[in-house]
Amino acid sequence: MNMRGNHILYSRPNKVRTQKVTERQCAPRNVFAFAPGLTDDMRADFPPPMTSLPSSSHAPSPATGAIIDRVLQQLNTVILGKEYAVRVALACLLARGHLLIEDMPGVGKTTLAQALTRSLGLSLKRIQFTNDLLPADILGNSIFDQRLQKFVFHPGPIFSQVVLADEVNRATPKTQSALLEAMEEGQVTIDGVSHPLPTPFFVIATQNPRHQIGTYPLPESQLDRFRMRLELGFPDREAERRMLLSMDRRKQVPLLDAVVTAEDLIRLQDEASQVHVSEPMLDYLLDILAHSRANKQSGAGLSPRAGIALQRSAQAWALMHGRRMVLPEDIQAVAPYVMAHRLSPWAAGSGNNLGAAEELLRIVPVPV
Repeated sequence: MNMRGNHILYSRPNKVRTQKVTERQCAPRNVFAFAPGLTDDMRADFPPPMTSLPSSSHAPSPATGAIIDRVLQQLNTVILGKEYAVRVALACLLARGHLLIEDMPGVGKTTLAQALTRSLGLSLKRIQFTNDLLPADILGNSIFDQRLQKFVFHPGPIFSQVVLADEVNRATPKTQSALLEAMEEGQVTIDGVSHPLPTPFFVIATQNPRHQIGTYPLPESQLDRFRMRLELGFPDREAERRMLLSMDRRKQVPLLDAVVTAEDLIRLQDEASQVHVSEPMLDYLLDILAHSRANKQSGAGLSPRAGIALQRSAQAWALMHGRRMVLPEDIQAVAPYVMAHRLSPWAAGSGNNLGAAEELLRIVPVPV
């Protein structure tokens, strides 16, 4: 798809169509707030609709593009041969989402999380999840102070801007559930008292494949809290050659400088949330949600939270590519990482090797 003046050009096999972008089509709306089955409290949690139309004056500033480029460039010096995966991980954080990285041990999951944190200038606490880890080991607890003659709360490692939950599926479900309130509400409640978490707050969790010994699969409610799920995979031959000839990654990460500050990151997140989503793009997103719910093999389908995650991620992806308007390719680029861990493998047996998310994108028509 290309932009020509105020026209959108959509390309499909054997045909090209142009569509005039009218003011009505670009009129902003918050379509998820009107989804059936939502209570007034749930609707209040939805972000307000955008109040202005995109214009050339609203293009991302050169400073925004330069900051994003510097972060990506530094990350790619550590995570070799995984430029696209690095870009997806950064988009997740710009969309104010939590990231789940799943893959075999030794492919760079923890290194990516640590490099992201240092490049963004954020504080990091690492929690090594094991089967004997308790919720209090994560959240903290209250200990009686004899001098003060009262219980004093001692915060746990969850009180950090970035929490690295390493091998999260090696802990029991009870311990895994300790992250739910923190990930959803940005606070933890101990002994009836709510404690706010730092801002910004991200959980970057790594998990090993389910078939490995000593793993407890994350329940659907826990998976749904992660905005994106990412697999790194093995590097290509040339990247692995450079890895073998260069400095140990574990020694290189502590040497990384902070490219941005926490305030810069919050500003980038605000910019991403203001990227315009036109009515045709909202309709395309709604069609994806509807198709996932209509197919019985996909279980219950994608939830409204998944729809919000897809919209926010597409906005962040558009910002990273220098645009203030979401295009279909922005939705298609992030959709597999947003949807895959929320869908049942209903594409299996369909005669192709596409995953459930890719198959869903294939059958939903692009707006023309």
